[in-house]
Amino acid sequence: MIVGLLVGGFPGLLAAALVTPITATVLHRRDPPELERDRARIVADLPFAADLMSACLLAGRPTSAAAHIAATAISGPLGLRLTWVSTQLKLGADPEPTWSHLARDPATAQLARAMIRAAQSGAPVADVLTRLADDAREASRAESVAAARSVGVKAVAPLGLCFLPAFVLLGIIPVIAGLATTIVLP
Repeated sequence: MIVGLLVGGFPGLLAAALVTPITATVLHRRDPPELERDRARIVADLPFAADLMSACLLAGRPTSAAAHIAATAISGPLGLRLTWVSTQLKLGADPEPTWSHLARDPATAQLARAMIRAAQSGAPVADVLTRLADDAREASRAESVAAARSVGVKAVAPLGLCFLPAFVLLGIIPVIAGLATTIVLP
């Protein structure tokens, strides 16, 4: 609608007819803010949960108990998912389909894949969880560094928008005006 008013006339109507469905598709494709907040909290809690589960497993607890202890310690969205998994495992569900249920969410997919691989290969789950926690911490650290670097880049744009016109007006135009007067006037 706004595009139609800005462009005006028949081209404006045509542009509005093209832009409106594209804008609606882009806006509907975004995840709700609550889901984004939950995913961010899961990503932040994942290293601690993996370390806690690993410690429980090294102490001799079964996987279901380790997931339950981590769920109660962490709570939040990751705690809810781990509570569901621990309940299913306590009831005797097969570990692979139970953990694969968590693989649907991108935030918990890494944990689910690690637990499925450990169940299939028979690898020590505590070692897998320790590696998962280290990888999650490293990914979080890399993301923080990238965000910090992008702030520096974003801070330069307003400075450039302020200083570039001043440089042109105070530095280049007087030089060109001075050259123009010597060339035009004999």
